[in-house]
Amino acid sequence: MPPLALQQGCQISVTTRLSSAEIDRAAALIRAGRLVAFPTETVYGLGGDATNDETVAAIFSAKSRPSFNPLIVHLLRADEAERLAEIDGRAALMMQRFWPGPLSLVLRRAPRCPISLLASAGLDTLALRVPAHPVAQALLRASGRPIAAPSANRSGKVSPTTANDVAAELDGRIDAILDGGACRVGIESTVLDLSGQKPMLLRPGGVALEAIEALLGPIEQAADSDTPSSPGMLASHYAPTTPLRLNATSVNAGEALLAFGPNAPSGAAKSLSLSDSGNLDEAAAHLFAMLRALDRPEFSAIAVMPIPETGLGRAINDRLRRAATR
Repeated sequence: MPPLALQQGCQISVTTRLSSAEIDRAAALIRAGRLVAFPTETVYGLGGDATNDETVAAIFSAKSRPSFNPLIVHLLRADEAERLAEIDGRAALMMQRFWPGPLSLVLRRAPRCPISLLASAGLDTLALRVPAHPVAQALLRASGRPIAAPSANRSGKVSPTTANDVAAELDGRIDAILDGGACRVGIESTVLDLSGQKPMLLRPGGVALEAIEALLGPIEQAADSDTPSSPGMLASHYAPTTPLRLNATSVNAGEALLAFGPNAPSGAAKSLSLSDSGNLDEAAAHLFAMLRALDRPEFSAIAVMPIPETGLGRAINDRLRRAATR
């Protein structure tokens, strides 16, 4: 078989050109209740028909994901959210400003909402977003379904930012992978809970907290939970096998270095830089790919240089802290 961007049951070759026929084949799989990995601007998602209980259960099974950990449902347009959830003025403002884009909103489920309750882990809320990636948009349009899509990796492991990452994690467990190249943002979406009286940040991500607070005012951050109301709230998550040592200003013998900024210490067994110039957007885009590259048994640990706790740095530090928790 010649290499294709969409193949079933095997690893794929890397190509960024997807034909309409390949999108249509993937959409047919979604409508048939099968699982398709696809790119978003944040990370690759493992998608299935969000209205199909068996399909949603298969997503949890493929990832070995705890069933109490809710999924994010992806939509083609913001107006599709109106039949799924209760939209107040705050939600409408967030949708207008940040959709399509890397912001997920947790809202109260609408009466007769068709989304599988398993996708919400049995809660009366629903996490929704409209992705900006053209391949994600094309798949949603062609399938005509809301798509439940957590990150396309084994539960608790480093999120995938390329199609090859997905194949390494889930080959043999899913039906197809759409390759749209490397993800632009590189970390998951920000999750904002608007289901209660006060807005609550459940997970920092691709939209900076400062941008949200400029519109809604000060926002509290929810504590980690063993019974999360959104993805990304478990204390241990996004974890490589090699231990992480955070806020490192020097390197110990046998350690790899995940550097940031122009003044990286010497002496690492291997060194990769999130951004030589200290650019947080660049660092976010590189984070998961570089964690994967340094996750090797020959290294005693991965020393990670300090990251500023501002803008996307807040999301980067959130992922690093969870990855370091064992």
